[in-house]
Amino acid sequence: MSYKPTPKEISELRGRTGAGIGDCKGALEETGGDLQKAGELLRKKGIAKAEKRAGRSASQGLVVIELAADGKSGGMIELNCETDFVAKTDDFIGLAKDLAKHVAAKAPVGVKAGSIDDQPFRGKTVAEAVKEVSGKTGEAMTLNKYARFTQPAGVVASYLHHNGQVGVLVDVEGPPGEVLTNLAKDVALHVASADPIGVSDADIPTDLIERERRIAEEQVAAEGKPEAIRGKIVDGKVKKFVAERVLLSQPFVKDESQAVGDLVKAAAKAAGGAVAVKRFARFKVGEA
Repeated sequence: MSYKPTPKEISELRGRTGAGIGDCKGALEETGGDLQKAGELLRKKGIAKAEKRAGRSASQGLVVIELAADGKSGGMIELNCETDFVAKTDDFIGLAKDLAKHVAAKAPVGVKAGSIDDQPFRGKTVAEAVKEVSGKTGEAMTLNKYARFTQPAGVVASYLHHNGQVGVLVDVEGPPGEVLTNLAKDVALHVASADPIGVSDADIPTDLIERERRIAEEQVAAEGKPEAIRGKIVDGKVKKFVAERVLLSQPFVKDESQAVGDLVKAAAKAAGGAVAVKRFARFKVGEA
């Protein structure tokens, strides 16, 4: 008996790939409901658009950011609940803000580096405090993600969308001053909009590159390209994918005539010293 995908599965696959309902339904049927394989199948057939970040859920909640006054460190959290109604309550917002302050001061440096469930917080532990507010509101809650950056030789800056659904934390090294601060803010805004995978080519996972190469090879074969030039076409497709998903290669959202890397070089020249985007974190509510 063939697999019958649910409307929810079809909708999620459409959200990931931009493909039509019929194509998504067929791909899910063919792959037995495996969303990742279905998305890859659509890519191979040339139906899907560039894949959006996978692992979406229906979670509601808020992203909250806390920056140190000296601009040298900062923390960001994503706190989830079940409904938008609870996400707007004072108890939930207060918990999210307090967690952001806690992360900015006491969490391990990095993106979800280690667990903070057992850290002291509000006279209890983080896990106990979250559970307490969860019980009060009657909804399941979870501290989904957190990030903490420190940069003594530069600046930590952020961008938070007005609805609290998308937040970015960036770590930029370079000569302190207005030039570096403005660059860091621009980079944070860009990351929020363009959703890069990493800062440079080196940050792209090997398995992701291999997957894109495999997809490109099957696309080229299906198109009937001459064997002698298939390798170059595949290399070009993979190179294009990397350029589109790497921060420094992406066209800057406020001025697409220059890449983000060009913006960094211009800032280094203006600041009179080396400038480097070291890392970033981008949280979007409901996104894995």
